Amino acid sequence: MVQVYCKNTKESKRFPEGTSLAQMLSEFNPNLPYPAVSAKVNNVSQGLKFKVYQNKDVEFMDVREASGMRVYCRSLAFLLYKAAVDLFPDIKLYMEHPIGHGIFIHLRKADNSEITMEEISAVEARMKELVEKDMPFHRYDVQTDKAIKEFRKSGYMDKVKLLETSGEAYTDYYTLGETSDYYYGKLVPSTGYLTVWDIKPYKDGLVLLGPSKEDPTKVADFIDQPKTYEIFQEALRWNIIMGLNTVGDVNQAFLNGHASELIQIAEALQEKKIVKIAEEIERRNRGETPLKVVLITGPSSSGKTTFCKRLSIQLKACGLKPISISTDDYFVNRVDTPKFPDGSYDFDNFDTVDHALMESHIMALINGEEVNVPEYNFVTGLREYNGKVLKLEQGSILLIEGIHALNPALTSDIPEESKFRIFINTLTGTNLDDHNAIPTSDNRLLRRIVRDYNKGAFTARESISNWQNVLDAEEKWIYPYQEMADVMFNSAYLIEFAVMKNHAEPILRSVPQNCPEYSESHRLLKFIHYFTPVPDKEIPATSLLREFIGG
Repeated sequence: MVQVYCKNTKESKRFPEGTSLAQMLSEFNPNLPYPAVSAKVNNVSQGLKFKVYQNKDVEFMDVREASGMRVYCRSLAFLLYKAAVDLFPDIKLYMEHPIGHGIFIHLRKADNSEITMEEISAVEARMKELVEKDMPFHRYDVQTDKAIKEFRKSGYMDKVKLLETSGEAYTDYYTLGETSDYYYGKLVPSTGYLTVWDIKPYKDGLVLLGPSKEDPTKVADFIDQPKTYEIFQEALRWNIIMGLNTVGDVNQAFLNGHASELIQIAEALQEKKIVKIAEEIERRNRGETPLKVVLITGPSSSGKTTFCKRLSIQLKACGLKPISISTDDYFVNRVDTPKFPDGSYDFDNFDTVDHALMESHIMALINGEEVNVPEYNFVTGLREYNGKVLKLEQGSILLIEGIHALNPALTSDIPEESKFRIFINTLTGTNLDDHNAIPTSDNRLLRRIVRDYNKGAFTARESISNWQNVLDAEEKWIYPYQEMADVMFNSAYLIEFAVMKNHAEPILRSVPQNCPEYSESHRLLKFIHYFTPVPDKEIPATSLLREFIGG
């Protein structure tokens, strides 16, 4: 017998060795408002088929929790793939990237033609049939060499390359009926769990939508994001040109000695984009109605600070005189900062910025006046005036950086023709394999963990603990305005995870196993293990990555 403590109900029960979490679920009856789809066992995410052979702590999860949502959406992806190959045996599915609260997917038939609207409807109908049948997902743990042989025989060369470079002795994979596939995380027990979803034709593919986090009984609302879609496609086009579609491709390139070349290409592509942005700003500045204000925003750890510095250099090369201010310097005094219901400060709230004062200063600068600009003291929590005086002269351009820079309420009185908006994001263009997309937020979380740790600001545990609050604030205050941008800049690097791995692994291992944050550190460690490490010695000092890894 084993003793299991359920964190949901705060009680312990004894079970025979080998009892599954699904069987324990009915015994504990955690009374979740929505069906449990996974659990954390000793703070590690597991599927409900996981069997317990030793004393454990267990916490059951529904899709409101991030790990539960990942399990659900991963299973949903396999359901879609199974339905597609049932109807079109030689079809290829490419799980490309997140978009508008869903995942953008390409389906290509054997003759490389796109799937039609009628065929998408047929796939959707087949998915519903499979859900009705409540077919089980079966997991197999086999020697990696055996898995490679099976995937090679099935033509899954993306998975072959990934597993060949993973260094793992054993690999698990799943089957649904006669269809096999590989996923780097757990799945729900059966298709009957997958009752809330939708697929929508979009561009030259489709979007797979799962449950809404706010109300899991409803499908997440799809948001059309044409500019975000195009920036993803731009990254994918470059990957295709270089033949680096998946992590297995990138790993093989590193092992073949091409790391230095890929670093140089990644830097060149970003610099080329920054030059184009600077040239467009210069063109509009010299127009009939001169452009005066450049608004720059992006989510946490997207590289806004370094981007602003590199853009300033390119603007100077264009003959302009950039002057920078930050929305952070217009923070209200800390005692006046909005608060959450629990009494803690809501530093991401729009009203944290004295937007009336900031807008009046921007207007004054545009009109050629001299302005005494404040500086925020983060130690004392006070806004100070330390003699920083700015004035826009002939050829000057004002750069405004901060998370609220694109919020229309910040610059409502400033003429539209005077503004140029830039949205920076970290849009990972390379996937683990064709069926495993990399969440874009993982890029930024790893950046934040490494930067905060190296600066002595926060431990990995603290950074992970606060991350969901960061994501929630971004959904409320930043992402609603991204499609208003005149241009989007992708700060993700093709080689980023390979470089970040050396820095992140020892930091992530510092998170104790007996704390809730261990679940995320364990997941991230497993994730970056797939990457062949690359030393950072050839990363230039001006690189966006240096903002996070130092040097």
